[in-house]
Amino acid sequence: MTDPRPTDRLDRWLWQARFFKTRSMAARQVADAGVRINGARVSKPAASIGVDDVLTFAQGRHIRVVRILSLAKRRGPASEARMLYDDLSPPDAASPAPQRIGPRPTKKDRRSLDALRGDPPDEI
Repeated sequence: MTDPRPTDRLDRWLWQARFFKTRSMAARQVADAGVRINGARVSKPAASIGVDDVLTFAQGRHIRVVRILSLAKRRGPASEARMLYDDLSPPDAASPAPQRIGPRPTKKDRRSLDALRGDPPDEI
């Protein structure tokens, strides 16, 4: 006879993997916005998940896609939580990080840019 696959609650795993700050926030995300487990939408925080399941959920403005590598026994440090999943999310190409060219502008540079744009000078 084969042993049943070990499972955990969806909201608890999302909290243990540090995707949400509290377990109630994870449960609210599942209930309100829904989470997909292997492509099927679930809205119950107590949904069972196991190793090799793929979760798709919204986190802030980003859509996260993660494959579960293992189940947690506790909510440990971030380095331990990172070992629980494999991030399959595509890189966010819509909002690249701004790159600074050269050193930070000085006050004189800012005033010159304001004058060039036609902005009125700041009054103190």
